Amino acid sequence: MPPLPGELVFKAPKKGKPPIHLLDLDPAGRRAAVVDLGLPAFRADQVSRQWLGRLSDDPAEWTDMPAPARDAIEAALLPTLLTPVRTIDCDRGTTVKTVWRLHGGALVESVLMRYPERVTMCISSQAGCGMNCPFCATGQAGLTRNLSTAEIVEQVLAGARSLARGEVAGGQGRISNVVFMGMGEPLANYRAVVGAVRRLTEPAPAGLGIGARGITVSTVGLVPRILDLAGEGLPVTLAVSLHAPDDALRDTLVPVNTRWKVSEVLDAA
Repeated sequence: MPPLPGELVFKAPKKGKPPIHLLDLDPAGRRAAVVDLGLPAFRADQVSRQWLGRLSDDPAEWTDMPAPARDAIEAALLPTLLTPVRTIDCDRGTTVKTVWRLHGGALVESVLMRYPERVTMCISSQAGCGMNCPFCATGQAGLTRNLSTAEIVEQVLAGARSLARGEVAGGQGRISNVVFMGMGEPLANYRAVVGAVRRLTEPAPAGLGIGARGITVSTVGLVPRILDLAGEGLPVTLAVSLHAPDDALRDTLVPVNTRWKVSEVLDAA
């Protein structure tokens, strides 16, 4: 059901949440999960190196692990989270947009953008959005659900694998920048987004090893969460979608401004 004019939705429905994935867990959690499968803890580090370091999503290629261990970990901790529905490209193949179907059927988009000096992934953090900005098609559709940490990171990994395999125009390459500017309000899915930032920035085998300065988190201005983010010790870039400098106009363009005014947002930023 579409949102009412000006209606804000901060609490996402829990329907359609995916099963736990390796990337939802920090390194200690991965080791504990592997031990629960009856395997030695170091297998978790081996899987992480394959998945995040070598960008290998085919367990049959993991020759440093016995087949029974690979099979057990794949079944328990590596569910398929993103299924491509449609991919389109432009700019002679250097910009690639993908529509993904998630667990439960929700759809989200990510975009890979290749420039001479960098490769940027624009990723989604929610299916739909609850901020109800009248000019935004995603906001007018309403909020379907939050994405998990793993679903967010897997969008970046999908782009990284395509680059590593030479599937993007320009040959092999690496993701250098990630912007949380796709579908959803990132700070309304705070815990999963912060978890994703940590997976993206931590060096392998914990994460992908992307520099924190190359990560941009966008927000329409959720002041308490901006302050929380400032306390995380993550030197990412914050982008505020201001749209108007005064409260009277911004109230009509960005409904969250009725909760936190321009001056509060700028002070927090």
